[in-house]
Amino acid sequence: MAVKVLILEDNPVARGFLCRVVRESFSDAITITEAGDLETARAHIAIAGGPTGLHGVDPFKLILLDLELPDGSGMELLAELKQYPATKIVTTLYSDDDHLFPALQCGADGYLLKEDRFEVLVEELQKIVRGQPPLSPAIARRLLTHFRSGDRPAGATPDSGFAPLNFDSRPVPIERPPEHDRLTPRESEVLTFLSKGFTIKEIASLMGIKWFTVNDHIKSIYKKLNVSSRAEAAVLATKHGLV
Repeated sequence: MAVKVLILEDNPVARGFLCRVVRESFSDAITITEAGDLETARAHIAIAGGPTGLHGVDPFKLILLDLELPDGSGMELLAELKQYPATKIVTTLYSDDDHLFPALQCGADGYLLKEDRFEVLVEELQKIVRGQPPLSPAIARRLLTHFRSGDRPAGATPDSGFAPLNFDSRPVPIERPPEHDRLTPRESEVLTFLSKGFTIKEIASLMGIKWFTVNDHIKSIYKKLNVSSRAEAAVLATKHGLV
């Protein structure tokens, strides 16, 4: 089954460019749906399961969205789709803090600048299969500057299942009530592979499933175990004898 991708971009030239980036980034069969405004995007999402993706046809697995649109802001859609089971990547021209941190707070799993070269954008999107957040080099530098200087904006931590989006380098306590009894057998298998250091793509190959499906399992594992990184999940799994 083809991986469903939604690209929300009002500029037709930029939209075509992003379509090429997506097709070049992944070896899976891809079906791309294009939208030029929020209304159209919402209509497509409503068909593909609504804001939670729990009904209708198969939901989108990857959403690329611009922030400045003819009928509103992409931030609105990000906020609406916090529970939607897709990897959501902002694609914009804005690299300032006033756009970056609110987008991450609203649930963006990555942040790419459309001004980057084609090859850079492809390389960043490919990080998804390795469990890493796609971040333009300029954005990564900005984030490092903020967190190293302790100038982290209030509420800047995104609420997403992507492990690397826990940018805070301070140790995170792992003394949490274990909830591993809630893991499905499939999730337990994914957790075992994660704990052994396999990448998302390698896990997908070993389990005979799509890497987007593995990513869904990882998000669920992080949520159930109340962790936000591969390292935390591995430590918790080892401590409680899950692997």
